Amino acid sequence: MTPRPLAYDDAGPKNATTTVLLVHGRPFDRSMWRPQSRYLAERGYRVITPDLRGYGTQRNEETKTGLDVFANDVIELADHLGIKSFVLGGLSMGGQIVMQAVADHPDRVSAVLLADTFAGLDTPEVKQGRVDTAERITREGMERYADELLPKMISPKTRETRPDVEEHVRRMMRDAPAEGAAAALRGRAERPDYTPGLNEVPTLVVVGSEDEFTPVEDAERIHRQVSGSTLVVIDGAGHLPNLERETEFNEALSTFLTKSGAKP
Repeated sequence: MTPRPLAYDDAGPKNATTTVLLVHGRPFDRSMWRPQSRYLAERGYRVITPDLRGYGTQRNEETKTGLDVFANDVIELADHLGIKSFVLGGLSMGGQIVMQAVADHPDRVSAVLLADTFAGLDTPEVKQGRVDTAERITREGMERYADELLPKMISPKTRETRPDVEEHVRRMMRDAPAEGAAAALRGRAERPDYTPGLNEVPTLVVVGSEDEFTPVEDAERIHRQVSGSTLVVIDGAGHLPNLERETEFNEALSTFLTKSGAKP
C-alpha cells in the first residue's frame, strides 16, 4: 500500500483560486519542479509537487506500478488536501500519468501541461527495452545507468553552460530507488494509447528542441490531436526544459494559465 498522502511540497497561498499540481518524470523526484513552484507561488498560485510512489522519499514494495496507480495516487493526494479541481501538469512519464488521470477522472482536471511526453503506444522493441532496463537496474542499481542516461537527458549546450542543472539531474537519477524505478518501467511498458482521450481540456504542450527521447515531432502530434492546444518549443533544451531553460518554460506556463482562465 502507498503511504497516504504522498510526500509533497505545498507552495503559495492555500486560498488561491487555482491550484497547479505537477507530476515529475522518471527517474526523478519532486525537486525537478522547484523553479516552477517558486515562480508560480510568487504569482499567487498554489503549487503541489509530490514524490510519486517508489521515488524520492516514497518507497514501493511492488514489482510493477501501472500509470493508473500513479494517477490514482495523485487524485487521492488532491482529495487529502481538499482540492476538487486543479491544473495538472507532467513531464515525460509524468505527462503520461496526467493523460491517465484525465482519462480516469476528467471532472477533476481543469487544464493540463504535457511536457516532453508521448501519447501513443510504444513499439514492441521499446516495450521490451523498458522491461530489460528494469531488470538491469534491479541488479546493478542506478549509478551506472544514471551516468549513461545523463547525456541524453539534457542538451549539450546545457551541459556546457549549466553545471548546476547537470548536477541536479545526475543526483536525482542516482538517488532514485532502483526498485521504484524498475516497477515504474514495467508498468509503463503496459500503458494504453492515450491519443483517443486527448482534446478534453485546455492543453499546453511543451518540448525541448533537442529532446532525444520525445522529439518535437511527438509534441506536434499531440498538438494536432488537441484542438485549440498551445505548442511551445524551447530552443536549446533537451528532455528537461523546465530545468534547462526555466525562464522560457515558466513564461510559457504562466501565459497559458492566464489564457485558459486559471487565475491565481
